[in-house]
Amino acid sequence: MALPHSRAAVSAPAFVRRLARLGEVELPPSGPGLSDRLGQWLDWNRAVALSRALDSTPSAGTPSDPAAAETACVRARATLVAAITRPEAAGIAAEADFAPFRRKCLDLQRAMQASTGQLRGPLRDALAKGSAEQARLAEVDAVMEMTLSPREQSLLAATPALLGQHFDRLKQANADTPGDAWLGQFRCDLQDVLLAELDVRFHPIDALLAALRSSPVSGTP
Repeated sequence: MALPHSRAAVSAPAFVRRLARLGEVELPPSGPGLSDRLGQWLDWNRAVALSRALDSTPSAGTPSDPAAAETACVRARATLVAAITRPEAAGIAAEADFAPFRRKCLDLQRAMQASTGQLRGPLRDALAKGSAEQARLAEVDAVMEMTLSPREQSLLAATPALLGQHFDRLKQANADTPGDAWLGQFRCDLQDVLLAELDVRFHPIDALLAALRSSPVSGTP
């Protein structure tokens, strides 16, 4: 049974839109800008560290070959996509209880966090060996990760609860309907949300990779 969606389109990441749809939450048409949010989130020490990173003039080095880093990122992402889209075991697939799906969601979130964390540091190290601009980006990203990751993890931790509420609504709405088509819909919704979360977690990785692929500005004729 599909949920009705008559809300006006809003500008928001796919992950946020999916969670809002499943949670039947109305998204505001706009919100504070990133600079305003950063002003609220940065404490004094982080603000100083960010200012130093932005004002620094690192010396240029020898750029790293992005091929190996890109291969590692592609492999890690493909592994996570396969885990998210892998069909559940027969017992879980037939289970009309949210607990197994909650465990799957938490396991995949932990896997995503660990994988992206293992990729991000080496990408910064590779950038630090490149042009002055690439090295500065590596410093800025390190500060941003320290600043934003705790908030990101806190927000993403709400995902299983929202999925659980969506599960309960679907189950209740289909209580008198023969079959378990609604359970198939829920599995698709769960998969869509986790794939969208994977995209969110890979945004910094993709940005660092793009910077690593770019030709060094310093010393370019």
